[in-house]
Amino acid sequence: MSGRARVMLGAAIVGACLLAACRGNEGEGNMNEANRRVVRKAWGGGRWFPGDADELKETVDRFLADADPPAVSGRIVAVIAPHAGYVYSGKVAGYAFRALRDNAAAGPAPETAVVLGFSHRGGFPGAAFMDGDALRTPLGEAALDREATDLLTAAGGRLRKDCAPHAGEHSAENEVPFVQAALPGARIVVALIGDHDPATIRELAAALTGLAKRKRIVVVASTDLLHSPDYALVTRTDKQTLETICGMDAAKLLKSWDYGNQVCCGIGPVLTAMHFAAAQGCRKGTLLHYRNSGDDFPESRGNWVVGYGAVAFAAPAAAEN
Repeated sequence: MSGRARVMLGAAIVGACLLAACRGNEGEGNMNEANRRVVRKAWGGGRWFPGDADELKETVDRFLADADPPAVSGRIVAVIAPHAGYVYSGKVAGYAFRALRDNAAAGPAPETAVVLGFSHRGGFPGAAFMDGDALRTPLGEAALDREATDLLTAAGGRLRKDCAPHAGEHSAENEVPFVQAALPGARIVVALIGDHDPATIRELAAALTGLAKRKRIVVVASTDLLHSPDYALVTRTDKQTLETICGMDAAKLLKSWDYGNQVCCGIGPVLTAMHFAAAQGCRKGTLLHYRNSGDDFPESRGNWVVGYGAVAFAAPAAAEN
């Protein structure tokens, strides 16, 4: 076999493995339309977060316990959290989910967490929602809210059920163990935004607004901030970006973003969360925490620095559903 043929065969095997992970395992239990239970398997264990159940639980619990977010008034309807490997971004993610856990404990807790990510590996039209009955991480099965997914994709258009883009993608999946720990009673919806078309953001935000009239939901928007070798530039730019996000100025945030200046790598999830939060009566966001990799790993300065921010959006009591 030639070298090129071996490379092509290897790529095919990897692709088949990722697709199999997306398709999930079928077994007994709650039945879907095909009278089989579909459990998707998280692929990031041992890559982006610990693959051992006890180690992952200890890691996530530690991040939540160490977090000390400021008080948030009202019911949290959306949070922004980073999605890098837990060794880099887990501390900051802990702030987002600690705030969410504390807020839920004060009641009422969300019934469903809608986790919005995006594709690092290539774009596609609209937003792709994971279907099935559950997503299995090392912490166990996170139940997928099939009813909510059906409602969000019922109109068709840019929002559809499509598991294929989820194969090998970590941006949404990395949030799920934190959801499992912070909101153990919540079901989840997992979606990836595949383009930067404002129509996709509008349609998704409108669908979430409609869903919020039927279910008590929280939106988790997955993003890291600026990536650059320049530590000072990352620190300065991220400060401005977070001020814009907390100021709920979606137009300014979008204007500041382009492919050469990705102030939020997950700009789609962030804009969707901001529009949804505004529709719930939120008028400002609360910065919970900020760090970048150059803060915790000074040796990365001059090589590659990535920013991580945690933000919460809360609806005032009068605006709660």
